[in-house]
Amino acid sequence: MSAPQNAADPAGHPTGRPGVHFDGRSAARPEGHSEGGSGGRTVLPEQQRQVEDELIDTVLASFRDTPDPRLKELMQSLVRHLHGFIRDVRLTEAEWQQAVDFLTDAGHITTDRRQEFVLLSDVLGASMQTINVNHEAAGSATEATVVGPFFVDGAPEIPIGGDLAGGAPGEPCWVEGTVTDTDGKPIARARLDIWEADKDGLYDVQYGPDRTAGRGHLFTDDRGRYAFWGLTPTPYPIPHDGPVGQLLHKTGRSPLRASHLHFKATAPGHRAVITHIFVEGDRLLTHDAVFGVKDSLVKRFDRQAPGTPPPDGRTLTDLSWTRVRFDIVLRRA
Repeated sequence: MSAPQNAADPAGHPTGRPGVHFDGRSAARPEGHSEGGSGGRTVLPEQQRQVEDELIDTVLASFRDTPDPRLKELMQSLVRHLHGFIRDVRLTEAEWQQAVDFLTDAGHITTDRRQEFVLLSDVLGASMQTINVNHEAAGSATEATVVGPFFVDGAPEIPIGGDLAGGAPGEPCWVEGTVTDTDGKPIARARLDIWEADKDGLYDVQYGPDRTAGRGHLFTDDRGRYAFWGLTPTPYPIPHDGPVGQLLHKTGRSPLRASHLHFKATAPGHRAVITHIFVEGDRLLTHDAVFGVKDSLVKRFDRQAPGTPPPDGRTLTDLSWTRVRFDIVLRRA
């Protein structure tokens, strides 16, 4: 039998939301239970509870006449959740000031080439959850994941079987697959944009504006097939020399991303998908800094010994290389 909707855990908290109702009001706590934070109260006095409840009501009412109904919904929900958090942890004034300083530092380090607030959203899982909400799982359709900060419009076109690496250092990787709809019908002339880091964990744009490597686009053939040469993905850290990096350090989290290769697939009449493929066996699959890994996107990169003939007759001399297959399935628009 399933638990009732308002079931409590052994400590007496409403299941899933310890000590806080959905409207931001503090739930009654049993005798002897600490309110948390530095206050150390066992029971919140009724007079204090009323003061906090009245403030929430006042703030919510301030948005009551918002002309845009969606903006009104967003702001009132934000108020409920924000006040609920403050009351649940009994936030101290010093902690509030630390949060303000953190956000100020994030603003100072943000430039037109670096977005610290997006990075913060990523490491809190907010970016990935927004993608989940907006790209519902649908049968065989390829799952979406985070865009990342290094997509660039206007990447050069390469032919099927062409070299996307563009001279970037790393182990060669042959990537092939098909693009179909959810009924299995091949999609001809689907566009694939692909970008990846080199073996040193850097994207071309991190070297400067005049470099293009590890990046390109191509189109599927009449049978929905594609193939290209890229690089075997390797792990790399997200930027961690700023406030987000300090947050990760203080919480014992790694800034490393699991090894991956970025794809953006588009075709007329179909929903676009932005996704990655990840390397099977990578130890970081369960510790990706931005929570972008999904089981369906983990692929086997088969390593080929030096001297193994590549599928297109390319000369690789004494180099090892890998190959991977990634079949993309698009939903109809």
